[in-house]
Amino acid sequence: MLISTTMRNPFVASRFTQLLVCWLALLAFGLVMVSSAAIALNGNYANRHTVYLVAALLAFSVTFILPLRVWNNLYLVGWFGALVFAVAVLVPGVGHTVNGATRWLQIGGFTLQASEIAKFGLMIYLAGYLHRYGEQLSLEPAKIFVPLGMIAVVSGLLVVEPDLGSAVVIVAASVVLLFIGGAQLRYFLLLLLVAGGLLALLIWMEPYRMQRFMAFIDPWAMPFDGGYQLVQALIAFGRGELFGLGLGEGIQKLYYLPEAHNDFIFAVIAEELGAVGALILLAVYSLFIIQIFSVARAQLEQEELFAGYCCYFVGLIFAFQLLINLGVNTGALPTKGLTLPFISYGGNSLIISSAMIGMVLRCAYPREARRG
Repeated sequence: MLISTTMRNPFVASRFTQLLVCWLALLAFGLVMVSSAAIALNGNYANRHTVYLVAALLAFSVTFILPLRVWNNLYLVGWFGALVFAVAVLVPGVGHTVNGATRWLQIGGFTLQASEIAKFGLMIYLAGYLHRYGEQLSLEPAKIFVPLGMIAVVSGLLVVEPDLGSAVVIVAASVVLLFIGGAQLRYFLLLLLVAGGLLALLIWMEPYRMQRFMAFIDPWAMPFDGGYQLVQALIAFGRGELFGLGLGEGIQKLYYLPEAHNDFIFAVIAEELGAVGALILLAVYSLFIIQIFSVARAQLEQEELFAGYCCYFVGLIFAFQLLINLGVNTGALPTKGLTLPFISYGGNSLIISSAMIGMVLRCAYPREARRG
């Protein structure tokens, strides 16, 4: 059935194949780079990442196999699940704290990160809401305040953890999705202004965020204080030059650059594989995101609204995380802990991101074969 469908729909099959190949390539490359970036650290990070990969493939399988109507029917459960996790991590004695941030729930030997659960839950909720009420957004502008309020509640809890970076990504993706879903342009621009003002206020209210902002303006003025990570990342870029030092030959990961296997893994890539390697990764990642948006547009054109909005949300999440991670690594944005999906070390990000891609690939799968 798949072969015959593929022959009748070569463009659809090509989109599905490109997405699948890009995703698998990113997973494989991430495993290689995590193994290299964490080589000096205790804890067998390569083995852990391999275990996370297996869990990610299982999560992918679940969302790829389940019919989209199941998720659509559970759209309110998506928001409720995001809310429960966001609240639970803040309960004393329940949340797991690392480096002053309480963002995880400890379950056995594994931790669940509230912001990653929130991404998946809010994807389901927003897609379900827009599927049901999207046409009313342009006629009844007040309808936009319902999803905005529910997003604000979850995002506000994430900020309290604190996890400002994830909250910014979620809010940005949600606001753009609401605009795609039918919100009027003037409300979209107003939301951007309000969100920008709140972000500036949150930065100003916390001394450590202000310190990061000042270090962003001139990291070399405080190379051993607030600007340390950025300075070390920039040194990695400089050492890599055009073709890099060679895979595994980087120096900055040897306790010079903190979080080299996580938030700053792109700097390690630039040092070891050079500008050429970094640009190839960006090209693959860009194709990956473009294909996700292509699937989203095709789904909306076919009146598959829930599927289309899910895909748009996934593409927006990955696009914003890519831009922020690259901005932080290159000094274009203030330092903020945010992973590069599929590349950075981190089980929660890898599993939830793969679950999201499972839904996108199900949407990209030829319709006749999907129903067969």
